[in-house]
Amino acid sequence: MSARRKKRKLGSYPSFSVVGSMLLALFVIGLFGVFLVLTNNLKEQIRQNMQAQVYLEKDISESQRIQIEQTLTSGEFVLKREGNPVISYISKEDAASRFIEETGEDFYEFLGDNPLRDSFVINIALDQQTPENLQAMKASVERIPGVFEMDFVESLLNRLIENTTTIGMILIGFAIILFIAVVLLINNTIKLALFSQRFLIRSMQLVGAKSTFIQKPFLLRSLFHGILAAVIASAGLYGLLQYGQNRFPDLTTLSDLYSLLIVFLVLIVVGALVGLSGTFFAIRRYLKLSLDELY
Repeated sequence: MSARRKKRKLGSYPSFSVVGSMLLALFVIGLFGVFLVLTNNLKEQIRQNMQAQVYLEKDISESQRIQIEQTLTSGEFVLKREGNPVISYISKEDAASRFIEETGEDFYEFLGDNPLRDSFVINIALDQQTPENLQAMKASVERIPGVFEMDFVESLLNRLIENTTTIGMILIGFAIILFIAVVLLINNTIKLALFSQRFLIRSMQLVGAKSTFIQKPFLLRSLFHGILAAVIASAGLYGLLQYGQNRFPDLTTLSDLYSLLIVFLVLIVVGALVGLSGTFFAIRRYLKLSLDELY
């Protein structure tokens, strides 16, 4: 009866504190992962909407305009979406109407003419958004017959490139620090939980139980705790994201279900591995302690 009771208790320890600590730690690291996904999607949206204006010479023929459009369309610097180049034509009349509508000033009244030019607006391909490629693109486009000038906010593009690199390095460093802190927190919690089982572990050793037999129930329990904490943390993160999207609809455009599923899967893997590794090393430590050290 006593042996059966010990066997039934082997591997059992206060699970609420362990699951709670793992849940909190995984929720924090998952929240950081969701933030990374949203930030990366925002960065990609900004980059995909970086535009350049190609102003045409005045009084060019329709055939020249079509030829310029075909040349721009075939260029590698134009962003392609579903195989189609993202380019649009704005006539000088349309540009004038937009200017008057936005500013409320009619330059026809004091100029008597439309000083604006016909233009193409192109979205710049992602792999071309470097200072060197932008300058090469500008020089190449301005050599096209009938093109007056190509203009884009170069300073904004350069700042975006520099800031993206800097922010990325900072976030990676913070993620490493956060992960180490989470691992240490979970491991310490597991060690404290297993402290109450140290005499039972020694009793099993004294009756001839092998190390693998003693470790198995602890490892299975820690695996279950890690997965359970990760699933609850993932559900909480998903609920928090849904709440945020209801309050701020613009977040919907930044949400990427595939990336979020990867974050949740990583949480499950991290929870399981950290729980298993923490339990494995803690049990090995107790298995090697002498009786005096157990006290």
